[in-house]
Amino acid sequence: MEGSRLTQLTHIMFDPPVITTGIILSSPQPKIYYVELANGKKIIGHVAKAMQHLHESLKSNVRVTLEMTPYDFEKGRISAILDSES
Repeated sequence: MEGSRLTQLTHIMFDPPVITTGIILSSPQPKIYYVELANGKKIIGHVAKAMQHLHESLKSNVRVTLEMTPYDFEKGRISAILDSES
């Protein structure tokens, strides 16, 4: 019975993230960003630990790529900077 349970767990399919872009509005706390999506919705963005080097470049009006779970459209992970104002 344990073997069949293990087989079931290894065959679980995960939904891929929703990839979108947005513009950073502000940063109320370190490592937390308010981001406006193209459709006007405002969400909370954060950066994964592996991408912490992005924090220095994340300022207001910077366009970013976000990954969002299809189950929660209130927050997203900032995965890349698309461009920034110089």
